Amino acid sequence: MRDAGPLSGLRVLDASQMLAGPICAMRLADLGADVIKVEPPGTGEWTRTHGFANAEVGGHTTAFLGINRNKKSVTINLKDPRGQQLLRELASVSDVFIQNYRVGTAARLGASYEQLSSINPRLVYASITGYGESGPNAGMPGQDLVVQAYSGSMWSVGGKEDPPQPGALWAVDVMTGYQAAIGILSALWERQSSGRGQKVSVDMLSTVMDCQCQELVTHLNLGIQPERSEEPLAHAWVNAPYGAYPTSDGWIVLAMAPINKLGEAIGDPVLAAMTEWTDGHTHRDDIFRRVTQVTPSRTTAQWLAAFHDVNVWAGEVYDYTKLCTDPHVIQRGLIATVDHPTIGSLRLTGIPIEMSETPPSIRLAPPLLGQHTDEVLSSWLNHDESDLRDLHAEGVI
Repeated sequence: MRDAGPLSGLRVLDASQMLAGPICAMRLADLGADVIKVEPPGTGEWTRTHGFANAEVGGHTTAFLGINRNKKSVTINLKDPRGQQLLRELASVSDVFIQNYRVGTAARLGASYEQLSSINPRLVYASITGYGESGPNAGMPGQDLVVQAYSGSMWSVGGKEDPPQPGALWAVDVMTGYQAAIGILSALWERQSSGRGQKVSVDMLSTVMDCQCQELVTHLNLGIQPERSEEPLAHAWVNAPYGAYPTSDGWIVLAMAPINKLGEAIGDPVLAAMTEWTDGHTHRDDIFRRVTQVTPSRTTAQWLAAFHDVNVWAGEVYDYTKLCTDPHVIQRGLIATVDHPTIGSLRLTGIPIEMSETPPSIRLAPPLLGQHTDEVLSSWLNHDESDLRDLHAEGVI
């Protein structure tokens, strides 16, 4: 096993903010890349000052800490022409450039694909947008909930009388960041033979549409819309008992299951007589109500044992406390600890990738604002101490 990650030696310039771009850059950093996060002096990027529920650890927002490990922070004032020149110089010695500016902003900063590839033809340039770089809505800002609404996905969950149901995860942002990482790695592989980089463009709308490929193929070819049931099943087109059910001490979820096996587990002869796959759709409201009437009579553990005995897919609904103390989560190392320069011991989510020879690792805590500016500009661009003093004094970095 080698110490360095598989992307060791790769230089990545992360000019993104919020979630999709930073999580893409963090995954590359986890895999060994040298990632430089470019931030404005003074306040830094958006998530340094806008976090969940104003939650902070040691004065740092948990939102920022969660998606910026293994990076170095450089502050550059991109409103200053000299700052824009510094960005171009860093791009000239980078392998990858990531940005999620609104359409047109990169060009105004002198950092469009055409502008940067002209000085570094080997550069892989990743552009992340809400709706793509062309079309009537190209200029609209991309935000997870807004894109969820746009995508049609909010009508696939809940009961018939419920309002549109948004997802609790920032899934659109995160999945778009992962699509960007896939595109970047593909372009780097192609560069090995061609010697040239290229532009990789991903957007949130096409990503969440891709995640609904089964639903949209159904609609596009049959012309039908998801029709939500009377009861709040977890997906409008998935057969009952797909949803969450109360127990005497919590909640369980039941996934797709043969209805006769479900009936056997809960002691319901009507359900036990349903042997056709289509019964789970035809009778979905009745199935949901019958199961809901019975499940509060036993504990979660008792029901899980009963369902597992007849091979019905079931699981407990955890809160964060149960999740983070679960023996499987602990044994698998899905929670990591890193030493932060001001917080001390900081707990983070682990890296969801394993590799036998070049395993990813957490080498750096989320950086302090501008913590690595002098280090990067001196090592990447050979600026001496005098240059750096002047740039600091004049507010360029």
